[in-house]
Amino acid sequence: MLDAAVAFGRVLRGAGLRVGTDRVVGFARAMEELDAGSREDVYWAGRVTLTSRPEDVTIYDRAFELFWDSGGGARPRPRPKVRFSVPQPDQSVFPPKKTVEKNEGGEEAVKLRYSPIEVLRSKDFALYSPDEFAELNRLLADLRLSGALRRSRRLEPSARGRYDPRRTMQAAMRTGGEAVRHRFRKTRVQPRRVVLLCDVSGSMAPYSRALLRFLHAGVASGAKLEAFTLGTRLTRITKELTTRDPDQALRQASGAIEDISGGTRLGDAVKEFVDRWGQRGMARGAVVVVLSDGWDRGDVAVLAESMRRLNRLAYKTIWVNPLKSAPGYKPLAAGMAAALPHVDVFLSGHNFESLEELARAVAAAAEREG
Repeated sequence: MLDAAVAFGRVLRGAGLRVGTDRVVGFARAMEELDAGSREDVYWAGRVTLTSRPEDVTIYDRAFELFWDSGGGARPRPRPKVRFSVPQPDQSVFPPKKTVEKNEGGEEAVKLRYSPIEVLRSKDFALYSPDEFAELNRLLADLRLSGALRRSRRLEPSARGRYDPRRTMQAAMRTGGEAVRHRFRKTRVQPRRVVLLCDVSGSMAPYSRALLRFLHAGVASGAKLEAFTLGTRLTRITKELTTRDPDQALRQASGAIEDISGGTRLGDAVKEFVDRWGQRGMARGAVVVVLSDGWDRGDVAVLAESMRRLNRLAYKTIWVNPLKSAPGYKPLAAGMAAALPHVDVFLSGHNFESLEELARAVAAAAEREG
């Protein structure tokens, strides 16, 4: 049954669904508790564990019929002998295979087919294996997430700029009252605060692990950054992510998040952030990033009003939706449609390349100041 579940998962991935290893394992475990000889049990076990969006159901039904049904029979027929053609570069992070050719001098010339790092950069997070998550940690260690520089109201000493009579006179007291050297000062420049709000509900389960590691990379780098999770409630996890060890940081964060892989009440969570943290100064002049698929089981009017208030407080509002990378994607979810008018930048966050684009978008906020 496990072999059949893995094969069925490959069929769904080939059809365009984001079916990761965790979903396949969940499907196999569900079949251990149900009747594997019942078509209805197999169908609903797969539909619950292997799909996450309403638009996935049509593709799932077609793949289920082709893989499990045989002439309209009621019993599923796993066919482990069927060979599935899976592109090796998309499923492996091992060193690239080599092809040996002869050059003009008759010597062997070795050519590499592909770079595993480049494959991993463009691979969807939902399809990552445990070994690939370990490699992701090394990639994220080199990623810098820092807010754009902004001018502060405070001044600091400088070699040139605005004349500083006070410091000039203080220095003159040490040279007999003669101002031998004039002092100047300039406006202090400091990075803007970055606030990350990451959705950890059940619909974001294929991506929440990778996005939490992205949050840890930003906090652990020492940047001026605050991290929160969104679900049925708001949870601040900045302190839990300050440790350098990513595995330990995720364990601490998981212990603090009580609603992980649960329901979604984005509007209430964003409203709590604005009321409790945003208006008190955390969101003022900051770059606020919301990482969510936009599914909300609460009142979408609350989400729309909260995003409007947040957009007025923040310097720039960025929404990251991993589902945006799907071909033909449209923001049809009620929460996403309600929030989008109050967002400055709309990006995807399904792979490492999209996270690099997000880091550039956060830093590009300086362009508004010229």
